[in-house]
Amino acid sequence: MKSLIYLPLWFVKARFLGIKKPLQTVLFINDQCNLTCKHCAIYKLDNPTIKSYEQVKEELEYSYKLGSRFVDFEGGEPTLWKDGEHDLNSLIRLSKQIGFYSATITTNAQRPFTESEADSIWVSLDGIGEYHDKIRGKGAFERLVQNIETANHPELSVNMVVNSLNYPSVEETIEFAKNNPHIKSISINFHTPYEATEYLTLDWEIRKQVIDLVISKKKAGYPIMNSVSGLKLMKHNQFKKECWVSNFIMPDGTRLSECQGKAAGVCDQCGFAMAGEMRSIFNLTPDTIWAGIKLRLLGK
Repeated sequence: MKSLIYLPLWFVKARFLGIKKPLQTVLFINDQCNLTCKHCAIYKLDNPTIKSYEQVKEELEYSYKLGSRFVDFEGGEPTLWKDGEHDLNSLIRLSKQIGFYSATITTNAQRPFTESEADSIWVSLDGIGEYHDKIRGKGAFERLVQNIETANHPELSVNMVVNSLNYPSVEETIEFAKNNPHIKSISINFHTPYEATEYLTLDWEIRKQVIDLVISKKKAGYPIMNSVSGLKLMKHNQFKKECWVSNFIMPDGTRLSECQGKAAGVCDQCGFAMAGEMRSIFNLTPDTIWAGIKLRLLGK
């Protein structure tokens, strides 16, 4: 109920009064991981950072005071996080105590997460079978499928980051999401070329073709989270970014008021679909506004 009041007021203040307060916090709680994915610039195998419960609490309180009301716990692999008797569910409960409306986790699904108390779960799925394994390691896809099946979570969706290695698998991945009874929806993003991962960047013409494919699937009723308007913007990336909508707190504690892509100088090659979605919302595009309502208010 609180979100029904807060979200419209936040939008009016942001869109018409120019008041820029974050709505979502992306909080990296560790850079420890159980995979070494080709595209990742976060994980650390040697001496990984694992934040303390008290540090995460302080970072949540800081973000809440900024105005954020939704939090996404990320890593590394966030399900590996522990601090004494505290586990990831402890952080989810903590976020609710502070006042966040919902807590999301993003996981590689290599470990069971049947007891997760997250309001929603995003599983990173980078293609079917060998396409996923080519990026994340042999056997990763099989473990992912098994853990999705046993998760028993009503708000589990998958996120595909399309790159130069897995783009031929986009259509079958969307089909997989549609036909898997354990998956609610799929989000399509594109690789953003952070340092040492430039070779994974998708050719722009191929990117446009992939977007056309995704739009056709969306119009055919497939459970794709992206809006058509947001996807069209991602074809050219020539739009004003509203990345302040999310604040980011990195594994080392660095606090960013917007996406780390700006500091890395890769905004013109941004692949985060949320950039297009937020621009479409501020453009008052009906289909994107409806997608946002379903995501944040209706849980659909």
